[in-house]
Amino acid sequence: MHYGIVIFPSKPVQDEINAYRKRYDPHYTLIPPHLTLKEAFDTDDAKITELITELKYIANETKPFDLTVNKVSTFAPVTNTIYLKVEPVQPLYDLAEKMQSGKFPDNRTYSFVPHITMAQDLSQDEYSDVYGSLSMKDIQLTDKIDRFHLVYQLDNGIWNVHESFIFGKEFV
Repeated sequence: MHYGIVIFPSKPVQDEINAYRKRYDPHYTLIPPHLTLKEAFDTDDAKITELITELKYIANETKPFDLTVNKVSTFAPVTNTIYLKVEPVQPLYDLAEKMQSGKFPDNRTYSFVPHITMAQDLSQDEYSDVYGSLSMKDIQLTDKIDRFHLVYQLDNGIWNVHESFIFGKEFV
């Protein structure tokens, strides 16, 4: 099965981001706005049980932290993806790094860049117009992050939460 590990911002932050995503992101209906900690990977039921135990330990060792978004950026010229830049904080990098080592497969395609995608799969002309418009917006979002989620992908492409991991919760 196809899995990933993400942070979902709060509903008010998601609503603001979705105002743009519903127009510019073809994946809008497949997954809510999120920050990817570990990109999609394939594993079986036995291995996912082992990884869930590890994720519980990681969550228990993590303290809640603030997520701050204050800029629109892009991955161009590599892709015509437009995203909200998440301010880099050490707990975020620590989480992403822990999920690439030990029992986890190191499946990084790119370096970890904390972001929330707003638009993707745009033609060059559409990308230029949308990025020009969005980059002039004053976006200031702050959110308290206290959990991450293991998600899995259905055959129709939709991502669902398999399990949520709350920071600082006692390991059971």
